[in-house]
Amino acid sequence: QVQLAESGGGSVQPGDSLRLSCAPSGTTSLWFHMGWFRQPAGKEREFIGVMNWRGDRKYYSDSVKGRFTISRDHGVKTTVYLQLANLQPEDSGVYYCAAAYEVISSDFGDERRYDYWGQGTQVIVSA
Repeated sequence: QVQLAESGGGSVQPGDSLRLSCAPSGTTSLWFHMGWFRQPAGKEREFIGVMNWRGDRKYYSDSVKGRFTISRDHGVKTTVYLQLANLQPEDSGVYYCAAAYEVISSDFGDERRYDYWGQGTQVIVSA
């Protein structure tokens, strides 16, 4: 069993940056892909990006490419991060991290392929 705990959300102004954290606990796997999704208020959850466990392969949705970056610790801690830059009001929402044992590239954006989810952390971007 794996638990994921997100943190780092908050209220910011347009143009600001935030770093979200996702701390896995339990039995993690070298086969994991770690994904990030977000759900704007009143809308469906959408895919942001995904990274393999080693951290050497990353894929982002077009809406965040160039502004958001996924990374992870490579030491004792296995925390995964989502760095958000140049935030805009449309980036507001609840951000979730998720872990998938096995997911192929064509399914990166399909939340049904992810086995574990965190509780989410809220990001509010407003002037």
